Amino acid sequence: MHPALHSWREELPSAFVRMLAYMGGITVLSIVSAQVFQSPPVMNPITPAHQSEWVEIERPFPAFALSIPEAADVPASYAIRRHADGGGRKDILALGEPNGIAPYLQVEIYRPGGETRAFSKPALELAASAAALGPVMVPSAEPLASKFGPLSIVTFDTSQGTARHCLGFVRDYDDPRLQLSGWFCQGTKLGGTAIERSTLACALDRLTLLAAGSEPKIGALFAQAELNRSYCGQRSSLLAPTPKHRALWAKSAAH
Repeated sequence: MHPALHSWREELPSAFVRMLAYMGGITVLSIVSAQVFQSPPVMNPITPAHQSEWVEIERPFPAFALSIPEAADVPASYAIRRHADGGGRKDILALGEPNGIAPYLQVEIYRPGGETRAFSKPALELAASAAALGPVMVPSAEPLASKFGPLSIVTFDTSQGTARHCLGFVRDYDDPRLQLSGWFCQGTKLGGTAIERSTLACALDRLTLLAAGSEPKIGALFAQAELNRSYCGQRSSLLAPTPKHRALWAKSAAH
């Protein structure tokens, strides 16, 4: 065999291997370059959904009642909200339309959990809870006597929704830890006067406890309140329906 032909056949495998290695190297360099120099992916910012601190309980089992026979034909609602972290509970009772000219009464019984150590001042508490009304506060009046003890009173007018005069109230307890608050409003078209203090006291005279659950101190508080009940100033269970309430709700229905 010719020497040149013999040399070419011997070197063919090694040359083929070198060529494959060369091509593999180029491929690897191409992949690395593409990874290094390619533009970073565009990431759209994710806006976290706002979650309320308070969660409304579906199908709430009422623990309190607000029975006002004179307002038996007006809309009534009951809501329970739980604090997502602290475990506090708010029972919210309402009578009337929240944004109408007719009287509207809302009562909130707040039993705090670990979400707060102390209650806010009455004016701040009412400003926060009635924020949707845009309350324009008026200097606080003298405390109002009620079966639950003296109530801190704040009068305010609404700046959002229907124009109304309102009488807000707050009462705090240390043992058991409980806050009673809310407001009583009526539209300015109904004579342009605010809710009478005695009417508010009479309305709260009808707030009663249905079930204390595992909180005997709540039961004791409401039991003591019943002993202090004035039956809307009449001091008699036979005269509990008050003419003031009957006239107020009847007048509202006529407009």
